Amino acid sequence: MPSLRLIVPALFALAVFGASGPASADSFTDAQRSDIEAIIKSYLVSHPEVLEDAMAELSKRQAAAEAQKHEASITQNADAIFNSPRQVVLGNKDGDVTFVEFFDYNCGYCKRAMTDMLDLMKADPKLKVVLKEFPVLSQGSVEAAQVAVAVRMQDPTGKKYLDFHQKLLGGRGQADKAHALAAAKEAGLDVAKIEKDIATPEVRATIEENFKLAEAMGMNGTPSYVIGKQIVVGAIGLDGLKEKIGVARCGKATC
Repeated sequence: MPSLRLIVPALFALAVFGASGPASADSFTDAQRSDIEAIIKSYLVSHPEVLEDAMAELSKRQAAAEAQKHEASITQNADAIFNSPRQVVLGNKDGDVTFVEFFDYNCGYCKRAMTDMLDLMKADPKLKVVLKEFPVLSQGSVEAAQVAVAVRMQDPTGKKYLDFHQKLLGGRGQADKAHALAAAKEAGLDVAKIEKDIATPEVRATIEENFKLAEAMGMNGTPSYVIGKQIVVGAIGLDGLKEKIGVARCGKATC
């Protein structure tokens, strides 16, 4: 069967050009327009699979356009995404692929995604992991993120931050300032210093930077990721993340 790309243009060409040369849409009579619509409708009813072809082609084009848009957005904001002094860096700091996650401490999907991140770090020694607080769900989320930024300021190596991160994100109940401070204390951090640092401009600037980046890249939920030149919004599971990392590393899902 001829493809949609050939069929529909051919139908319109027959209608517009006919046997007597080019014609404008305004030159058709109501009866002619009715005949054209009937021809197209008849064909589509007889060959409904053409609609599937059309939808597949539309999805393909939309995905390509979205990927191009994402790549441009990442290029424009690359330094802040991958190299900001305000972010937490884990894994291989000189890794060949950077895995950036925007998260909220009250996001249920982020709790499950944390396990995926830890598994990736264990299995992939060449992976650089960047964490960015993106508290979109509640005031408690904002409070927890403020404590998290203060933890990062106190622990530039990221080791205690990761311990704190696991305790708070993996804990029960809603995350807020009290729960975050308790997690920080368990992780061996100076809670009194955190209380002071929460009020500093650095904490506010960090969260504002993350929100601006998320907005620039069209992120409206958590978890969201930047992996190479790809933007992923939502939890896609360990296998899905591995595929994205593969594409970023060697251009295909499995290197």
